[in-house]
Order: sequence, then structure tokens, then C-alpha cells
Amino acid sequence: MGGGPGPYPAPGPAPAVGPAPSPASGFPPATGAVPPASGSAPAAGPGPSPAARPATAVEAGAPLGAALQTEAASPPGMAVPPAAAPPEASPEAPSAGPAPAPGLAPGPAPAPGPAHLPGSAPLPGPAPDPALVPGPAPAPAPGLAPAPGPAPLPGPALPGAVPGQEQGVDPWRRYDPWAAAAGGGAGGPGAGVLQVGGGAHGDGEAERRRQARTRLVGAALALALVSGVLGGVVGARLERNGGLNPVRLPQASAEPTGRPADSVAGIAARALPGVVTLHVSGSDDSGTGTGFVLDGLGYILTNNHVVEPAGGDGRISVVFSGGQTVPAEVVGRDSGYDLAVVRVSGVKGLKPLALGNSDNVRVGDPVVAIGAPFDLEGTVTSGIISARERPITAGGRSGDGSDVSYVDALQTDAPINPGNSGGPLLDTQGRVIGINSAIRSAEDGTDSGTSGAGSIGLGFAIPINQGRRVAEELINTGKATHPVIGVTLDLDYAGDGARVGTQDGTAGSPVTAGGPADRAGIRAGDVITQVDGRPVHSGEELIVRTRAHRPGDRLSLTVERGGRARTLTLVLGSSGGD
Repeated sequence: MGGGPGPYPAPGPAPAVGPAPSPASGFPPATGAVPPASGSAPAAGPGPSPAARPATAVEAGAPLGAALQTEAASPPGMAVPPAAAPPEASPEAPSAGPAPAPGLAPGPAPAPGPAHLPGSAPLPGPAPDPALVPGPAPAPAPGLAPAPGPAPLPGPALPGAVPGQEQGVDPWRRYDPWAAAAGGGAGGPGAGVLQVGGGAHGDGEAERRRQARTRLVGAALALALVSGVLGGVVGARLERNGGLNPVRLPQASAEPTGRPADSVAGIAARALPGVVTLHVSGSDDSGTGTGFVLDGLGYILTNNHVVEPAGGDGRISVVFSGGQTVPAEVVGRDSGYDLAVVRVSGVKGLKPLALGNSDNVRVGDPVVAIGAPFDLEGTVTSGIISARERPITAGGRSGDGSDVSYVDALQTDAPINPGNSGGPLLDTQGRVIGINSAIRSAEDGTDSGTSGAGSIGLGFAIPINQGRRVAEELINTGKATHPVIGVTLDLDYAGDGARVGTQDGTAGSPVTAGGPADRAGIRAGDVITQVDGRPVHSGEELIVRTRAHRPGDRLSLTVERGGRARTLTLVLGSSGGD
């Protein structure tokens, strides 16, 4: 094939090949045109230098028929990808051949060989032209190593190739869609290969992802912590408040505040405005007691032992239920009855309590006591009448008997304590039937209005009938009169009854000459066993029975003399009170 074209030009658009027969092979032309490597090519014009074109299969020594066969096997219209460009030659390396002069068109492309029909044996190609076989490559200059080019990518096996046998370079094998364009980039052909992952770009992306994951985990932990704290607070509050449905305890609805008039509440509501608390102080003693208003003029009835600590120069203050406090002065007092009257001035709207009749009281009647036990103002207690005409004596702290009081008392189990003295004992109509005066103390067994012990259910009140009479006398005259029999009693007598003293020649006659007893026929040594049919067991009891009456009252006495009982009638005399 002498006189054929030289080395093939570099890959690029090839001119269209017509159906003219090849002069070199003598074979008839192929039935179809060989498509260009990259689609329709423009008309022939200046192209790249043949030195820059990579070696083809013919140049590498492969049979020409095999190359033509491969090209003919491509379906019509399919683009044949260009082979990968070889690395740029070193400046010192010899070029593959002289470059064509600028502006000159390259030589004509070789005519296509006979097509290889599918299913038939490959046709033998012509022998290679020695002029087309390249000689050995010149040795590189000393000290310079040729730049290695990229290894060709493995491509699909050619049809008819024997396994293990070296095959010609297939354009499809060299096709790399990720390779840079030929001659592009600073590194020459094929140097601009993209890097997928790795390198500095990959390390920065991994670091950002790691930081993002760290922030996400931290945010999740913070959210869990805050949620736990809030959940605990909310749970504790719900637990304390009964959960989502707070506890609502059943309760009675509002009722009318009014109470029946004869109930304890009704009695207390009417009586409390008329009950006062007394604070007494003197040079040697002080105390607290109770009193109640007698009228609109400011007179207040209380016990003598309540105001006694004030003496002649002490101070008494009265506190009303509404809190108003005013000074008070003593009008009169009597130790024998243990009663006293004080008066306040300049107080408007006083609420005096109604007075009842103690003679109408029966055992078992309900009663209400009001006072200031242990300085607790306005204390209300209730009970019943436990007994009537219970003779008691109270006081006696002076030692000479001048402060002893003798009371034919009403006994009640309504709690009465120190501080209740002088307060009212009320019936179911809210009327005063007694003045609370003394209690039986479990501490010493005495009847005392000033005992430090509390109530044991044995309280005593002066009947209001006696209190009314004494109060009138104290208000009108400043003194109270005492009914008397006119005898001296033997208080050491241990027998049953009250014995009149005996004649001893030194103390005079025990029966006052011309007095009530003398006129009734009582003699020294007589024993009085009954007063108005009621038994008398001691001298103190006889005094109590007598003090329960007014001066001038007529009494029926049963007297024993010499073993014989007789009944005498006696009109009570009078003595000035102290």
C-alpha cells in the first residue's frame, strides 16, 4: 500500500466519507457511510496537528480489517466516542511528525474498508504498510522522565476477541464522561478530573455534619432536661392540688343566721350586749371578773370579791361586748352576800338584762352562763340547774370571818371558771335567774369564787331574788341590810342541827335580849333542826337559810330542848350591812 496517507489526524470532526471505492484495497465500498466519531462533521477544513493525535489501532499494529470491522459494526447514526487524549509530550521529547503548515487542509481520510456483516467470519485485512508502522520511540532526554498519562479505562471486549489476547484499543474503552476536555486545564489533557468526596472539601463537609449532629444531640438533651423539670413541677403541683380535677369537699349550703329565741345561740345573741368584763387593780392585788347591766343609768351588778382588790383607791375599768372600755366606780358592796354595784357614766345605748324569778326555777331547767373565764371575754357555756337552795359559804381569806359569804345558792353544771364571777346565769327566756359566784374546786375542796382550779361541773349562783334586793339597797343607800334571828350559834357543834350557844358567864347571854329569838321563846342550848319545814344540819346552814329572806319575814322554826321538839314562830330582825 505504498504512497498511502501518513499518520491519522487527532480525534475530532471527520469529513463525510462518500461511497467511492478504496483504491488501496480493491474491495467494493460499504453499503453505508461510516458515521463520524461525534455526529455530523463540518466540511473539510483546517484541523489539529497530526502530532497531537493519539495513536489509533492501525498505528499500534492492529490489522486494518479489524479496525474497519469495528467501525462497520457500529449501528448507523451512533456516535463513536473519541479516544482519550494522551498526555502532553515534554518539550524535550521529539514530536511525532512535522505539523502541517497553517491554513493547509489535512490529507484525505482513508477510505472505509469492507463492512463486516453480522454472523459472517471476519474478512482478512490487507497487510500493514511498513511505512505506517511507527518505529521505536526516541529515548527521553537524560534526567527527564516522561509524564505519565492516565491509565485507559477498561472497555468492553471486541467481537471475535480471544480471552487473554491483547486487543486493539477500542474508542468506547477510552470514553470517560468525567474526563476534562482535551487540552483543558492547567495540567494538560485529562488533568482536570473531578474529585468526588475526600480531600479538603470532603473533610470540611464531614466536620460540618459532625458539628450538626453534636448540636442536634445537645439540643435534644437540653429539651429532655427542661421537659423533665417542667414535668416534675407540673406533676408536683397537680399532686398537691388534687390533679387535673382539684378536690372539692362537700359542704352544706348557706342557711339563715337566725336561731330560735330559746336556743343557746338565741339566748346568747340577746344577752351578750348587756354583759361586761371588769378589770380591777389596786395597790396590793388585781383581778378580772364579769358583770351585767341593770338599767339604762349605768348600774352594773357583780360580785364583791371581784371589786374588792380595788380597795378605796384602786381602779376599775369596764369593757363592753363591742370593745368599748370605760372607767367605773363602786356604788356599794356587801361581803355577807358577796354582791357589789358599780356604775359607768357617759355610755349610750346600754342593753340592760331582764331579771327573772329564782323561785320559779326547778331542778333540770336548762341554763346558760356567760362570763370571762381567765379573761376570755364573752364566753358562753350551758347546762342545767343541778340543785336549788344549796347552802354554801365562800371567802374567808381574811381569817376573821368578816369576808365570809353565806349563800342559799342555785347549783349548776354549766362550766364556771375563775373570771366568770359576777356574770349572769340565764333561763331559756334570756332572763337572769342567778349571779355566778363560786365553784367547788377539786384542788382543795372549797367553795371559792377565786380558786385557781377549773370547773368540775359544780358551780353556784346567788338567786336573783336575793341579788335584786341587795342591789336595790346598795344603789339606794350604799349598804345592804341582813336579816337576823338575834342569837349566837355554836359553830363547833358536831351534832345534827344548829345549836344556840350556852351560857358560860363570860361572853354574856347567847340570846340577844329583846331580839327576835328572845321574843320567839328560844333559849340558850336549844337546837334548831328545821326552818320552814326544811332540815338544818349546821350553824352555817341556818345562816344561809336566814339570809335567803328579807328582814321582817316570818319564819317557822323547829327547836329541840331537853329531848322534846317544839315549833316556834320568829319575825326576822335587821342589821346594817358593812
